[in-house]
Amino acid sequence: MTVPGEPPLAGTLTLPDVPGPVPAVLLAPGSGPLDRDSDHRRARFGVTRALAHALAEGGLASLRYDKRGVGGTPGDWRRAGLHDGADDVARARDALAARPEVDGDRVVLAGHSEGALLAAAVAARGVPVAGVVLLAASATPGDELLRWQARQLGPTLPAPVRGLLRLLRTDLEAKVAANHARIRATTTDVARVGGVRVNARWTREFLDHDPRTDLARLRVPVLAVTGSKDLQVRPGDLAVVAATVPGPVETHLVPDLTHTLRRQPGAASLRAYRGELRRPVDAEVLATVVAWCRRTTAVPSPS
Repeated sequence: MTVPGEPPLAGTLTLPDVPGPVPAVLLAPGSGPLDRDSDHRRARFGVTRALAHALAEGGLASLRYDKRGVGGTPGDWRRAGLHDGADDVARARDALAARPEVDGDRVVLAGHSEGALLAAAVAARGVPVAGVVLLAASATPGDELLRWQARQLGPTLPAPVRGLLRLLRTDLEAKVAANHARIRATTTDVARVGGVRVNARWTREFLDHDPRTDLARLRVPVLAVTGSKDLQVRPGDLAVVAATVPGPVETHLVPDLTHTLRRQPGAASLRAYRGELRRPVDAEVLATVVAWCRRTTAVPSPS
């Protein structure tokens, strides 16, 4: 289906094999140029695709969509801001709720990584939703989170790279902070940093974004799931979510789970992502989301 607006969002409506109208879940993918399945041309994460299929098995409909400038959606992803992404989630929710196969009063917003931030932001606006699912969601201000990421990722770099950084006396966190300062000084949607074209507008908005502001406005039920080996968001942020959301909250810290929503043995490392992505999304995570969405939207148990 196509979500109307500018730009129109190309997406897939997945329906369960049960009589309608049924509850539904709007699925928002993570950051970067991801398609409706959460796939990047260099990495097939498959998170929203796996969720859609699991939800259909559980009796719930879902809508997932291509982000701006990706797949069937026109535009340039490098020119889209963080707030544009929230606007896209809101209108996708409206389009999903308007479908005759869907019970518009029982629509859940679910997002992974950046998608989780967007789902929370839209629900915080007062858009009618039955609940919010936050998968690998940050509750840390953007600039602080990116510096934390640099501290986590440094030790996981290959030994030759770490050696080169020491030789050059390069402080990875300081370098990241310096790049942020350069981007904050820009005013264009796209800018060059270190010879690379980056989405400067999105980065400026992300650096200034404090997820706790949105979390504090959520009075609908919230499910938050993060892995103990996530290197891109703080696992400890689950406690912040629980303490900040005024509505009903359920949190799960999944052992050995990484940001890809797969499990990783041994020490957490980005280098293991390629191998992880050959495996399916963690079955426990999918089951947790489906069961929570069924309870939250009052899907009857099979007789």
